[in-house]
Amino acid sequence: MVKHRGYSDPLSPIFRVSIVSFCVQSAGKTEEREPTKKMLRVASKRLSSLSGRANHAASAFVSKSPISPPPSSSSDERRSDPFSIHPQFFLPFRGFASESLIHAKENSILPDIPATVTAVKNPSSKIVYDEHNHERFPPGDPSKRAFAYFVLTGGRFAYASVIRLLVLKLVLSMSASKDVLAMASLEVDLSSIEPGTTVTVKWRGKPVFIRRRTDDDVQLANSVDVGSLRDPQQDSERVKNPEWLVVIGVCTHLGCIPLPNAGDFGGWFCPCHGSHYDISGRIRKGPAPYNLEVPTYSFLEENKLLIG
Repeated sequence: MVKHRGYSDPLSPIFRVSIVSFCVQSAGKTEEREPTKKMLRVASKRLSSLSGRANHAASAFVSKSPISPPPSSSSDERRSDPFSIHPQFFLPFRGFASESLIHAKENSILPDIPATVTAVKNPSSKIVYDEHNHERFPPGDPSKRAFAYFVLTGGRFAYASVIRLLVLKLVLSMSASKDVLAMASLEVDLSSIEPGTTVTVKWRGKPVFIRRRTDDDVQLANSVDVGSLRDPQQDSERVKNPEWLVVIGVCTHLGCIPLPNAGDFGGWFCPCHGSHYDISGRIRKGPAPYNLEVPTYSFLEENKLLIG
């Protein structure tokens, strides 16, 4: 008999408990059988006998000798015992535990053992390394130059394509589209605006106040002491034609829209935080730090105004 490495008792404790549980369940289901205590005694005897049979069977497979039945006290006892199990029932379980020591043969019930499993469990120094895919070339070998030239040329083309795309994107972004150009400037007809009134137009998403001032408004704007202003600025610096005042209708404090013809100075009043602007759009009272902004504009004709 050949001894196994790592072999102990051929039947694990879990398997033994399973057989005992099977015996108990069988005794509970059938009332005609013997009492449970007697069946447990028979099961314990069978477990000890099966342990010897399985060990004998597995050892016979390893030693490549035919399996001979283990010695028994009586063959009639095996036939009459309802819990008799053939020894070959345990061979597949034993085969899994000793697969690295058992090689499959023809007409064998054991499965083939993977080569990796055999190599790991039975290491050997007789390993031949295959060198046919490890050919070495000296530096500057002509057979490798074509590939190197191909890689370098392809990389240059890729770099050139990326640079071309970046340049085109930069150039195209510098030229505004038609809709942007249309919003960049605004032409306003001034003929319908009455003296002393204010018209609001939209330019680049912002409101623009266009006020047609009277002679009294112009005289009042020029009579203000510039030194007393928070943001000193002459009225003549804010207008191109004294009759027309053009300012962006956004409060310089927090961006609210002031109300025209309101406030303490007859100009604009911001309802958000109480900033007061005069008839020239200059800050006179409140938290706003600067005067109302004057956009870029020009007069195309006497009654035509171009903003932007």
